[in-house]
Amino acid sequence: MKREINPQETSRGEAFSLWMSSPMPMVTLVKTFNVTTLLEHSKKQKLSFNMLLCWCIGKAASKMEEFYTLPGNGKLFRYDRLAINVIVENSKGGINSCDIPFNDDLQQFNHDYLTLTAQASNESKSIILNDYMVIGTSAMIQTELDCIVNQYTDKFCNPMVMWGKYRKGWFKTTLPISFQFHHVQMDGGHGARFLEHLQEEINKM
Repeated sequence: MKREINPQETSRGEAFSLWMSSPMPMVTLVKTFNVTTLLEHSKKQKLSFNMLLCWCIGKAASKMEEFYTLPGNGKLFRYDRLAINVIVENSKGGINSCDIPFNDDLQQFNHDYLTLTAQASNESKSIILNDYMVIGTSAMIQTELDCIVNQYTDKFCNPMVMWGKYRKGWFKTTLPISFQFHHVQMDGGHGARFLEHLQEEINKM
């Protein structure tokens, strides 16, 4: 469910006043993650690495109050559900956007991930969940990347988590991940805390 709220009645009131009209209100943080356990779990359970990472992103975000609010069109909105967006290649050779409801149950999330991405790909039609606070993702696994910065636009204020190809070493596998968010939604400290939560969730796999 999505509803408009008064920014001044929230902890983001001052941030809303400062950053809502900013032409470039996005903040980007980059952290190199140890994804050794995630890759091992992916191979052992025959599950998609990207799906598992998306689930960990949802788990980490669900712990933080800031992820349930989002600015848009000069207003602030409150959500009670999260979703993870992925980009899929479609049957026509293009790409489509696919929103997947976050579920704390990994098996259910995996089922929804496989079902919805296949539907978006086969029908060449994006799947949009308007009543969810959507965390965007972009996986460019064709090459190793140090950092990704997304477009700065007032048409898309959602947080974005982006990565390239993971890097296999002798003793561990690492992956630099870029996290971009709107300054009204959270401050740098919140963003850093999210990245710490994400590493914790990856370590639990």
